[in-house]
Amino acid sequence: MLDPPEPDPDHPAEIPLDRLDVDAVKVIARLRHMGHQAYLVGGCVRDLLLGKPPKDFDVATSAHPGEVRAIFRNCRLIGRRFRLAHVYYRGGKVIEVATFRQNPVEAADDLGEQATDLLITRDNVFGTAEEDAVRRDFTVNGLFYDTFAGEVIDYVGGRADLDAHRISTIGDPEIRMREDPVRALRAIRFAARLGFTIAPETFAAMRRHAAEIARCAPARLLEETFKILRCGASARAFELLRAAGALPMILPAVAELLDRADEAGRRRFHAHLGALDGLVRSGAEVSEAALLGTLLIHLPGAEGDARSPQSDLLDALVQGARLPRKIAERTRLALSAQRIFHDGSRRRQRSLPAQSYYVDALQLLEVTVRATGEGDELLARWKSGEAVHDERPHGRSQPHPPRHGAARNGARAEAAEPEAATAGDGEAKAGPTKAEPDEAAGADGEARRRRRRRGGKRRRRRGGARPAEGGGAQNGP
Repeated sequence: MLDPPEPDPDHPAEIPLDRLDVDAVKVIARLRHMGHQAYLVGGCVRDLLLGKPPKDFDVATSAHPGEVRAIFRNCRLIGRRFRLAHVYYRGGKVIEVATFRQNPVEAADDLGEQATDLLITRDNVFGTAEEDAVRRDFTVNGLFYDTFAGEVIDYVGGRADLDAHRISTIGDPEIRMREDPVRALRAIRFAARLGFTIAPETFAAMRRHAAEIARCAPARLLEETFKILRCGASARAFELLRAAGALPMILPAVAELLDRADEAGRRRFHAHLGALDGLVRSGAEVSEAALLGTLLIHLPGAEGDARSPQSDLLDALVQGARLPRKIAERTRLALSAQRIFHDGSRRRQRSLPAQSYYVDALQLLEVTVRATGEGDELLARWKSGEAVHDERPHGRSQPHPPRHGAARNGARAEAAEPEAATAGDGEAKAGPTKAEPDEAAGADGEARRRRRRRGGKRRRRRGGARPAEGGGAQNGP
């Protein structure tokens, strides 16, 4: 039987079964059926205990990656430094399955007196469930949940820190920060998103080893920066980044801007981040270009072909952090479009909604409006499309003056109307025969007007027959 048993009435489950993901429970049940240990682990357990909906459900197991792939046909192995199994379900859902591991530094037989570099470069040393919990970064992320027993398994004291709303490292914070300096950024993101504090000894270690963040792969730093901007609490996160000395390591231009800015300038910067947080919490899917634009809009932009801090930072991210050039270019265009929203030419405003970066630019405009409290009407007009279709004296909606040929033909038609009105009954009977030349003349006049619109006389196509003299087509033999 692959379904988990019902919990014992005398021992109710700590997390109700209806709050768990059905497919994650099936993965655990199948792994257990094949003789392996398997638990829910990490952020999903933390969020469930806090009463928050988890973003995703991760599974930790004693099965090695190859064994997981053999058990699930809908499975794919990913990663080099850290081999993971992804089990795919309908609708794009992915259940991530990781094998129990132990700390590779502690697993080494002998580090020697010269082994002072603790930076982790590989992480595929398998271990037990307890060793896997101990090797994780923070206590609140080291909790397991046994779906069959309905119990939380805590090897690292994570429940106590969860109740105290505190972020603490597992083990010595000095060693943890030296093993992976990106953990400082993760601690800041968790503290900001969950509203937790950071343990004093953990924060002190973060400050002492902030310079080692530069040793990490730039792509990892960029990924963590995007996660911070999308966490819904980026305003507080950037305050913690400055306090920990980590901001100059990941965004030196932004750090220099805040150091030189006065109190009003810093308030404007954090007001934009607060507006971005409100947009994220509303459920909007904010693009990478809008995220970067929220940071760069405070930096001086380019004038003409001159370089600018905005361009320099984007180029540095493209060359060093593997930011796709497409995202960098969309960010530049979204920033330049802000002037078009306010005072651009009519032609540029009319063509803006058709551009690929329009959604990015509109999200950036919404962040600015929320931050400053000004421009609500302008934003509403652009969202509804009224800003593009409203009438102005020089817009397309103004009627064009009649062309000379059309005026002459119109005058002829007006002159002909009184004659037709004063015609007798006898003339009316003969009307169809008499009107044939007039109809031909009207057709010729319409053809001349069409040719004028095309910019000149119409050239005869090769092999085309000229129209017959009475307006009728000549029949072939």
